Amino acid sequence: MASIDGMGYLASALVLLTFCMSTMLSLRAVAICSNLAFISYGLVAGIYPVLLLHIILLPLNVVMLVQMASLLRKAKRAAATDLSPNWLQPFMRAKHLKAGETIFRKGDHADLLYMVVSGEVSLPEIDRRLRAGDLFGEIGLFSVERRRTQTALAATDLDLLWISDGALKKLCERNPGLSLYFLRLTASRMAENADRASAAAASPA
Repeated sequence: MASIDGMGYLASALVLLTFCMSTMLSLRAVAICSNLAFISYGLVAGIYPVLLLHIILLPLNVVMLVQMASLLRKAKRAAATDLSPNWLQPFMRAKHLKAGETIFRKGDHADLLYMVVSGEVSLPEIDRRLRAGDLFGEIGLFSVERRRTQTALAATDLDLLWISDGALKKLCERNPGLSLYFLRLTASRMAENADRASAAAASPA
């Protein structure tokens, strides 16, 4: 009986430890250990509701751990090489707009990050078109004022993916390495916009 009780205490301690984890990866790893401990405890002690619960939770935690590890690996690779945002798609929601509709206007409150799936987005202030695979809206989202720096219009019928600032913040908080990707993306976009503005100012009227 002492060994069975010890197994139960160990499983409970692992559950408590999950609340001390600072990242989602470590939380899921400890949760999996807790599931295995509770499954062993439920089998030995004959506590079948506990056994059933953790048999269900174990594969869920494994899947979430694999997904988060893959997300972090892709984000690190993107931060070190190119700025492809495809790893973000599973966390985004879809939206369709007709040609001519306004996505947001300069000065609007920034609360969403967007990705173009199909069609084209027009940024009239800098005379730029965004196409499939382009991410936009990140400058306003990460600025202190939280205001849009450009107007974005649907130049054609448009399919977008979007993620809220709250959901994006949670991803970055759980995996701080993701913040490097957005820092690099924002810096790159601001440099591009500055180059465009300089070129426009230097061109003859």
